[in-house]
Amino acid sequence: MFLGVGLSRSKPSSAPDPFASVRALWRNRHLWWQFTLRNVELRHKGSHLGLIWSLLNPLLMLSLYVFIFGYIFNGRFQSGGAETKLEYALGIFLGLTIFQLFAETLAVSPTVIVTNPNLVKKVVFPLEILPAAAVGSSVFHTLISLCLVLLGIAWLGPGLTLHAAWLPLILAPLILAALGLAWLFAAIGVFLRDINQVIGFFSMALLYSSATFYSPTVLPPTAWMILRFNPILLAIDLSRDAVMWHQPLNMHHLSYLIAISLIICVGGLAFFRKMSPAFADVL
Repeated sequence: MFLGVGLSRSKPSSAPDPFASVRALWRNRHLWWQFTLRNVELRHKGSHLGLIWSLLNPLLMLSLYVFIFGYIFNGRFQSGGAETKLEYALGIFLGLTIFQLFAETLAVSPTVIVTNPNLVKKVVFPLEILPAAAVGSSVFHTLISLCLVLLGIAWLGPGLTLHAAWLPLILAPLILAALGLAWLFAAIGVFLRDINQVIGFFSMALLYSSATFYSPTVLPPTAWMILRFNPILLAIDLSRDAVMWHQPLNMHHLSYLIAISLIICVGGLAFFRKMSPAFADVL
């Protein structure tokens, strides 16, 4: 089903050409789509509710975090008393939706090559497809959650304005960064199986350092000097400014987000291409 036609993988050279991989991905985009659908189906295989869990899981996590940070710790994103608990909940939901793109990618990327040794050893197969399909599955679930949070903001929150049109421009670089991380960790996972043991901690560290539950304005100056380089934090903050608070974007932050995402994407792909000739020997 997945290996019928149009398979091609350019022979890796001593100096990997990222553009060759981009062209290979485009030529095999139908294959990427098939593997993305397979990943979505496998995630819910055997479940009675199926895709409904894509709606329930973010809502359950939202209720937990809102109870802890909103009611126990009395958190808020804006100073003053104008912000309601519902708006705070929607702000968390938007942040979690963006963060979940990376969390899902990090969770599955280290094993996407290891769990498909037949494709590595026996078939001329564009291996770049496997991490890219994992990101495609994460984007699918992210879009479901994003539709929910936008509906909530439009009907129950402050409403949507033309500022929300910036959201695709904010999310597009993040998808590129997720692709780069997927290629990077997929390659590392072949040679260093212990990476699976630290991914959970890495994801949790990203969650709490990405302003998911708080505004970056509350960060001490020393912490901000470090965390301002976190692209997820900037994306979440830019998204809230545009969608929730209807404020103009900080173009310096957006420019950095685009630049660092491109660097991560190209760097991750180049590393994957350089290491891929040794995958078959290790597996």
